[in-house]
Amino acid sequence: MIKVLLVDDHTILRDGLKQILADTDDIQAVDEAADGHEAIRKIQALALDAVIMDMSMPGRSGLELLKQIKLEKPKLPVLILSMHSEEQYAVRAYRAGAAGYLTKDSASTLLVSAIRKVANGGIFISPNSAERMAQEFNLARQADNLPHTSLSNREFQVFHLLVNGKGLTEIANQLSLSVKTVSTHKTHILQKMHMTNTSELIRYAMKRDLL
Repeated sequence: MIKVLLVDDHTILRDGLKQILADTDDIQAVDEAADGHEAIRKIQALALDAVIMDMSMPGRSGLELLKQIKLEKPKLPVLILSMHSEEQYAVRAYRAGAAGYLTKDSASTLLVSAIRKVANGGIFISPNSAERMAQEFNLARQADNLPHTSLSNREFQVFHLLVNGKGLTEIANQLSLSVKTVSTHKTHILQKMHMTNTSELIRYAMKRDLL
């Protein structure tokens, strides 16, 4: 039996995932967590075969939580379940130690096979994006000097929200941060990317398909 922990701050989504897994005879959702702190406690306490985790967690980012999980349990596979497309976040997720990346809109058809693969030591990349992901990995290796690659994971998260039209207050509410902290992140992003305003960030993101 493959024992998994579900980590997502939305009860409805966790219930939906449990319903999908209830139809299998070899995967069991043994517990769930609504935030990063609860997830770490349960990962430390439970014998698990895999963790299914949302990328967009309140407070700390999913990538930060992923790194902490890999420090606590280096061999525990983590499958990222995200609303963001693979080309936006998957490369960073795999670099941080994820065993798989799956968008939420494909979870109903691919979740079970993805869990089985990562629990058995494999790496899951969705069939529809395998070629694109290979291109992204190659580009990432060749383009480590591009401005956005210098951003920390939290800065990249704020950058992504900024270029998709979110205001500072909206970003602060979504990430459970203060407006001042988000403003500081924005300042650092502009400095690191040698830009002066959000419009330049948006043009940069459009040119590199980061929206």
